[in-house]
Amino acid sequence: MPAFIGITTSFEDGEQRLDRRYVTAIEEAGGVPVLLPTTNSETTVEAVLDQIDGLVVPGGPAVTEGLTGPVPDDLGALDGLRADSDQRWMEACWRTGRPILGICYGMQRLNALAGGTIYGDVEAEHDGARTHSQKRGGTTHPVTLAEGSSLRRWLDADTLTVNTRHLQAVASPGDGFSVAATAPDGVIEAIEHENGRLIGVQFHPERMGAATQPLFRALIEQAAPTPVSN
Repeated sequence: MPAFIGITTSFEDGEQRLDRRYVTAIEEAGGVPVLLPTTNSETTVEAVLDQIDGLVVPGGPAVTEGLTGPVPDDLGALDGLRADSDQRWMEACWRTGRPILGICYGMQRLNALAGGTIYGDVEAEHDGARTHSQKRGGTTHPVTLAEGSSLRRWLDADTLTVNTRHLQAVASPGDGFSVAATAPDGVIEAIEHENGRLIGVQFHPERMGAATQPLFRALIEQAAPTPVSN
């Protein structure tokens, strides 16, 4: 049976939206994407949870938990309903052992949930930080994948050229998380949890084609339901 992967969405002006590339990345990796409702209903979360095997938390606006400094004016505010909804989905999947892939904002939310800290503006707070935001002129840069990390094993590489679309960044990993990739300026570009089922990447793998497709395949392999034997 294929793995059903829940995807949280953006939420603006009362509308849920999602870049189709997230859907395509999961489908091409062999999974079935399921768009999740933005909800503050625990009943809804628990009912839908039975229908998914893993979770992707995509990019988004400002993270407000665990900040080490102020959020810059050029970063959009996070809607309170989305903040609450995303946390409900992450906590439910984490509690039940479902694998989670956090992307950009999703990585930062995972880290904050584990008690880690977040730079409000990485360029202003991290010594020697380069421009990591496309809107400020950032393009691509290499990252070094940590030796012994699952990320390095899955991607079968020690370095990777990634896109850069973030103003915030992980300042310190939360409990149980370790650094899985760093940029040349030392900014943390990926984290993974010691339980092996939670990973966050600061870049956008859904926009990187074949180079990062193994990341989605690994998520789906972890999430795949165990067949019932006769």
